[in-house]
Amino acid sequence: MKQYSKYIKILLSCGMLSSSTMISCEKYLDKEEQSIISEEEAFKNFNNFQGYTEELYHCIVNFSNLYWTNSWNWGEDEITSTASDYHFIHKIDNGNFWGWQAQHDGWGSGWMEQGDFATPFFPDDRNINKDLWNAAWFGLRKISIGLANMDKMNEATQEERDLIKGQLLFFRGWFHHRLMEYFGGMPYINYVLPSDEKLTLPRLSYHECADLAATDFREAANLLPINWDDTNPGKRTLGKNALRINKIMALGYLGKNYLWAGSPLMNFSVTGSRTYHTDYCKKAAEAFGELLTLTESGQAPHKLVEFENYHLNFYTISENWALPGSTEAIFRGPYNAGNNTHYGTSKQYMPSIITEGDAIKFLPTSNYVNYYGMANGLPIKDITLADAESGYDPQYPWKGRDPRFYHDILFDGLTVIKATIPIPDNITKEEDRIKYENDRRYAQLYSNGSYRNIQNGSRTGYVLRKFIPLTTNIYDRAYDYGSNMHIYVPYMRLADVYLMYAEASSMGYGTATGKAPNYTKNAVEAVNTIRDRAGVEAVNSKFLGSPEAFLGELRRERAVELAYEGHRFNDLRRWLLLTESPYTVKTAIQFDRAGTFNASDPTENRVVNIRETVLLERKFTSKHYWLPLKVADVSMYPEFSQNPGW
Repeated sequence: MKQYSKYIKILLSCGMLSSSTMISCEKYLDKEEQSIISEEEAFKNFNNFQGYTEELYHCIVNFSNLYWTNSWNWGEDEITSTASDYHFIHKIDNGNFWGWQAQHDGWGSGWMEQGDFATPFFPDDRNINKDLWNAAWFGLRKISIGLANMDKMNEATQEERDLIKGQLLFFRGWFHHRLMEYFGGMPYINYVLPSDEKLTLPRLSYHECADLAATDFREAANLLPINWDDTNPGKRTLGKNALRINKIMALGYLGKNYLWAGSPLMNFSVTGSRTYHTDYCKKAAEAFGELLTLTESGQAPHKLVEFENYHLNFYTISENWALPGSTEAIFRGPYNAGNNTHYGTSKQYMPSIITEGDAIKFLPTSNYVNYYGMANGLPIKDITLADAESGYDPQYPWKGRDPRFYHDILFDGLTVIKATIPIPDNITKEEDRIKYENDRRYAQLYSNGSYRNIQNGSRTGYVLRKFIPLTTNIYDRAYDYGSNMHIYVPYMRLADVYLMYAEASSMGYGTATGKAPNYTKNAVEAVNTIRDRAGVEAVNSKFLGSPEAFLGELRRERAVELAYEGHRFNDLRRWLLLTESPYTVKTAIQFDRAGTFNASDPTENRVVNIRETVLLERKFTSKHYWLPLKVADVSMYPEFSQNPGW
């Protein structure tokens, strides 16, 4: 996307919320005189206005590749190796929710706030090291200025005006929605805040904010095309329109915004009821129904990726830095292929015995991996006990599992390294040489195995492989620059929409077969669409007798399909489960190997003494359902109040 180097004179009025962002405004506007153009010139036609608008795309934080190592899974799903003490996940585990803020977060490892906003907001790297807090307020200011100047777009067609306005409205809804997810109801910035007036904008309730965001998303969906390639402006940039805001993105976030507003936490914060708000859920179901009708009819190019190519949702390799997502990604941000791909992320999962880079590792907890049930669609009730109904056998715990388990999780005995493993010269005994090689080639994740170093290996008994190929190690070297490996976790993909639709329609209409009037599938059929893709049997009939029974299985399906993609923390919060057992506990699996080791099929390896041990239990109270706002910001004026308990 082409960027304009000139900056707009009207940005001199820079009244954003945070006092720290005021510094940025001064730096941002400290430009050479010849780089300043008038409002009339900046907004007169599509090319100029689009150049202004496209800086909003660079306010989309690339949370999966922001720093050397980076944390974005904050539920009961992940834990770090003990080498870490500064990532936000570590702070959350200790109840320190202040840690999202830069002054509490070590040396800038968090994507919620990087902190160094006094540097130019748009350096040459554009979207590198952006953060949610500052980018959102910056973006909202920019949007207000753009919408206030729509009347200056005189040299443009109606189609061009609609494209500009649709993008601005989408981003206004999106930035507010992102802030609301973590902080609750906020002031809704829908006009240019004067710099010479005292701030008095109150924090609105979550529902008030959601209604305003919904209006923006709905109008954006009405104004924007399904595919920019089909528009006259889009024809000028054919092949470069995939990331531009479109109707499908707007409908996706319209539905998500309504579902979040209808969820127990958000409903409780406004009405005092801990149940779903059925009206908001019905609105969400209709928004998702409109989207899914467009995709399934072929009017939109989005479709589920074939399971054999499931990894394309998250990474590509040897494809000239192709952006992951394929046909399934709905919303992603821009990227810098050479600088902003995988350098740290690719090394933050595999144990240090076979990888390079930072010693900090991000590990799947055993309690979360237990959500990956059996291929017959049934859950595992207790990993230590045999279950005739599901077919689970604790002596062969990796056998017959949901195919997504094998895609996402590195388990004991799996062959990791394909390349030759050089043996150090000082190891001369044959049995020692064999042990040295085996300790690296095969995942030694049994109790006290070589992969189980608690400081820089797996302290849980599992390793995450969802976002990296197994060849991401110092011997196969998939992460070398020449491999063109590109990791990028999308904000929203089509599978997420199916599952959100299922939740909204079942909770809105009070049954597992609830459905929106504008879509053919009901809730359980939507879930089964995702299971069918993965090769998992349909939701068992025993879960279809009540909405509560179905909701439990739907939540498990959401945990598996969207595992480690940054959804779990917010899901637990909006379901009012963050403080509830067993969601406060993180565990490790312990076991011993028995019998002959089978290298060709590790699911046939027998284990004994299987058990779980508690690594930590989080001590949360009701205040932890919302993140605390910055003290400097809530001190600016009374109407911008702190979240309860902080």
